[in-house]
Amino acid sequence: MDGECPVLKALTQTEFSASMPTPYVVTDIVEFWAAHRPDNIALVEGARACTYAQLDGAVRDVAERLGQMGVRRGDRVMLVCENCCATVAIYLAIARVGAWPVVVNARLSDREIDEIRDHSGARRAIYTVGASARARAHGQRHGATATDWNALGETFIGPLNETAEPEPSEASLTQQVAALIYTTGTTGRPKGVMLSHANLLFVARAAGEVRRLGPEDRVYAVLPVSHILGLTGVLLSSLLFGAQVHLVARFDPAAALAALERDRISVMIGTPSMYTLLVEYAARKELSLLTPPALRLISSAGAPLDAATKSAAENAFGLTLHNGYGITETSPTLTLTPLDAPRADCAVGRLLPDIEAKLVGANARPAAPGEAGELFVRGPGVMKGYYKAPAETAEAVDREGWFRTGDLARIEDGNFFIVGRSKELIIRFGFNVYPAEIEGVLNAHPDVARSAVIGRRVEESEEVLAFIELRQDAKATVDELADYATRQLAPYKRPSGIFLVPSLPASPTGKILKHELAAMPVYLARAGHLRARHTGETAMTV
Repeated sequence: MDGECPVLKALTQTEFSASMPTPYVVTDIVEFWAAHRPDNIALVEGARACTYAQLDGAVRDVAERLGQMGVRRGDRVMLVCENCCATVAIYLAIARVGAWPVVVNARLSDREIDEIRDHSGARRAIYTVGASARARAHGQRHGATATDWNALGETFIGPLNETAEPEPSEASLTQQVAALIYTTGTTGRPKGVMLSHANLLFVARAAGEVRRLGPEDRVYAVLPVSHILGLTGVLLSSLLFGAQVHLVARFDPAAALAALERDRISVMIGTPSMYTLLVEYAARKELSLLTPPALRLISSAGAPLDAATKSAAENAFGLTLHNGYGITETSPTLTLTPLDAPRADCAVGRLLPDIEAKLVGANARPAAPGEAGELFVRGPGVMKGYYKAPAETAEAVDREGWFRTGDLARIEDGNFFIVGRSKELIIRFGFNVYPAEIEGVLNAHPDVARSAVIGRRVEESEEVLAFIELRQDAKATVDELADYATRQLAPYKRPSGIFLVPSLPASPTGKILKHELAAMPVYLARAGHLRARHTGETAMTV
């Protein structure tokens, strides 16, 4: 890399409070609270509550049973699940025996589940069928058998994979893999991200300190535990600080608002689409202001936050909608907006302690001050690597430990703004076009639920294609949206094609899968569901 990029360093992490656990592995968290506050509630799932002592007992029991079922240190164990108490206990039990938890969302397709099982070489697969019909279906398809693990309820156990070979044990337990998370594949095929106990615990602690979590908090956990943010930023972070975690398998705005009131939820972390649904539901019920009695913090994560969603959520709740940024390969959180310095814009905040960052511009040179560049980061949360993919690991993490995020960012007074993906950057008429900017404009239209912008090569340039999902009962036409974009955007940023689609392809956490959009126009046109307008600036054939 030519030249030296300026490196931005966060403040050194403060000493952890003596009254809190100092875990070496994730299971130490529950053991600590079981010893110090055994009767405090750890998990809530509907009408079921589980104390820290009960959770610790369940983890120990399941760990013993895993050993009896032939699970060894270094084996991969696939957990096909949705959010429930059983998911948490089984995840921790897998980690306790030194195996690698491969936590997988039961809502993935049969193909996706099978690919992860085969690539990971799982010794066993476990399915939380008591809380997930989809997990039950996967288990039945894989020939799993039913078992009843006491308080955890019914669970399916897959057959033993006799050919599975355990991975070598690390000299330090903290470096043992604590989660093998497969990416959702927003830009390509999924990869298995190896994250250690040290990776997860660093982020859990740092994020919890920024959010000022404590035993008095009740955290609404609707983000899937199978997603790295739901696992680390919500579940492990909350448990580390002794909070009460309210597990929710599927998001429903009416149920969420009821839980905020009934359960006195104090912290809610969710995707922008979740807040959009909450605001829409409140509007339909003619609720001008939502005032849950204990709610002190709402935060957006998992997908880019746009100004329209932020403003609408803040007006509805009367609270600042905080923001953050991370990526699976960094466990995931890198930045958060401080509670004492709320942002009116969509900045993703400042670096967590002990994380370094630099921006790399064109030709691998340092980005000029104030300009966007590709974000490189280094710190304790950076992954061990991609499983069975040393070449891809070497491409992503250099010899000095810098991880290439693939995201384009700019920095203002230490605050980070994510402007798009480097692979999504559109070069149009010689100008850089950032899809996130166009999506932000489109999402501000009152009839737009969400949008996604991609580029497509046309001769010596690229054209801008916008896919739009309208709000329920919205009446906006393609012509109206095109005129709206024309008033808001410079000519080279305006979409050359606007497509109204019934729904945008998305991961279980709500992240739009842009790699699936390129094939959408032809399919939808044939199906008779596509309405599009071309501005005439570039030729386009559907």
